Amino acid sequence: MEIFETPLFEGMKEAEYREMLACGCTREKRARRGKVLYHAGSIIHTFGILLSGCVHVAHTDLWGNRMILHSIAPGESFAETYAICRAPMMVEVTAAEDSRVLLVDLEVLMAEGNRRKSWYQTLLGRLLFLSTGKNLAWSSRFFCISAKSARDRILHYLSAESLRQGSREVVIPFDRQQMADYLNLERTALSKELGRMQKEGLLTFRKNRFCLTSPDETPRG
Repeated sequence: MEIFETPLFEGMKEAEYREMLACGCTREKRARRGKVLYHAGSIIHTFGILLSGCVHVAHTDLWGNRMILHSIAPGESFAETYAICRAPMMVEVTAAEDSRVLLVDLEVLMAEGNRRKSWYQTLLGRLLFLSTGKNLAWSSRFFCISAKSARDRILHYLSAESLRQGSREVVIPFDRQQMADYLNLERTALSKELGRMQKEGLLTFRKNRFCLTSPDETPRG
C-alpha cells in the first residue's frame, strides 16, 4: 500500500505531503518480524500507519501472560491514542511479519507554525476519523472476550470476520497460538474446541483459513 492510499493521506496533494516530509512530520521505517516498535511503559509522540506487513498490539502482564488486542492490517493506524494523550503505553506493538511503517510525529505536526498549512485541518479531521474507527474495533473485541465459553468466543470472532470480509470463508491474521492469545484462551482449549466444532459440522479449517457453515447446512444427528 502506498502512502496516498491510506485513509489518513488519501486525496492529499503530493506537494502537500512533500511539505510535511520537509518539516519532519513523517518518516518511513522498516521492521523485521519480531521487532518491537513501541514498548509498554513508553511515552510517545509518534504513531504508526502500516503500509505493508502485519503488526500486533498486545498486553503482557508481570507473569508473562500475553493477550493480543489487535492485529493491524495495511492502511490501519496504531498507537495514535497514546501519542495524543502522552500517557505511558499499556501495550506493546510488535511486527508480526516483515513490515513497512509510516511514523507520524504529532509533536511536529501540531506545532504552531503548521496550523496555517493547507493540509493541517484536513489531517486532524482524518485523525479523528481513524480514532473513531479504532473505538469500534475495541468494542467488537470486548464483545468477543466477554463471552463465557470458548465456543462462544470463537463463534463471535469468526462471525465478525465473516461480516467484515463479506464471505463465509475467512482468513485470519493469526496462527493458533496468536488466535488463543487474542481470544484469551489456552491454546489446548482452543484446539480442542475447534476440533469439536469441526466434527459437529459448524466449520472447517486449515491453518488460518476457516469456512463457516450456517445452521441450516449443519448435518443433523
